[in-house]
Amino acid sequence: MPVTGGLLLLAIFALGSLAYVYRFRGQTRFASLSEYLRKGWPIFAPLNCLLYLFTPRRARAPIMDIRDFPELAPIAANWETIREEALALYQSGTIQATSQAGSASAYDVGFRTFFKQGWSKFYILWYGEALHSAQRLCPKTAALLGSIPQVNGAMFSLLPPGAQLNRHLDPFAVSLRYHLGLVTPNDDRCFIEVDGQFHSWRDGQPMLFDETFLHFARNGTDEHRLILMCDIERPLRGVGSLVNSLYKLVARLTVVPNMDGDQRGLANRVFHRVSPLLQRAKGLKVTHRPAYVVAKYAINLTLIAVLFLLAAGTIHVFASMLALL
Repeated sequence: MPVTGGLLLLAIFALGSLAYVYRFRGQTRFASLSEYLRKGWPIFAPLNCLLYLFTPRRARAPIMDIRDFPELAPIAANWETIREEALALYQSGTIQATSQAGSASAYDVGFRTFFKQGWSKFYILWYGEALHSAQRLCPKTAALLGSIPQVNGAMFSLLPPGAQLNRHLDPFAVSLRYHLGLVTPNDDRCFIEVDGQFHSWRDGQPMLFDETFLHFARNGTDEHRLILMCDIERPLRGVGSLVNSLYKLVARLTVVPNMDGDQRGLANRVFHRVSPLLQRAKGLKVTHRPAYVVAKYAINLTLIAVLFLLAAGTIHVFASMLALL
């Protein structure tokens, strides 16, 4: 295929992907173009749409039939053992401590915005890394999840009474999200909505959904909700499986410690150093607004530069794929 024709085809596919995710994918629409640009991760739309093409039918629904994934059955079958270890961590305050400012786990670039709602978590394993604290404090759960190849990441997740996680979606279509109710209100007021489909958590009951659809969660009760949350490898064919393998290598750089002594990825090390600077920049908004404006634009321009590099890398990947066709 001539280079010009390949680039034109690539451009058409990229623009079509952006339009598809913004206006046509699923039942729930973005409220505006602004929301899409802020929450929809449009820079990754072409790559994600390619992965959707290589996703088998059983994994294409917003909320999937868990019976189509028998390889995950051992998790729910051992839910009481998992609950026992999770409950011990909750009662000791260990899970809650991971979201406290200054803790090793608080510098989590992937979930940092959830901490404002009181949400907290305790990592068990993350893309090949079983955290030392998890092996020590929840060894049965760590061993069980580590024995299931499809489980790439896992954590205990705590949502307090009255809290909600605003609607969002994950940037990469390389995983599916698994939830298992452990200690929940068992109440319809404590729920997650995925692309307009409603699910309320129940003790011992699993669910599996595609986190690249818009979703949000709310706990409208006066009880805590404690669940097991896992990243399950999206079943992908052909080129998709190659992308998944490459992503897993990168994801290992994002491992976040639960406490001192745990493994720490590069992303956590960088965010740990940058976060105090970001807090100081926010403080300038009150004390010295001109300096705040300069810092704000400097940070935003840096982020745009990073996104541009990511986009360039994505285009390079697509061009290479097209050359193989």
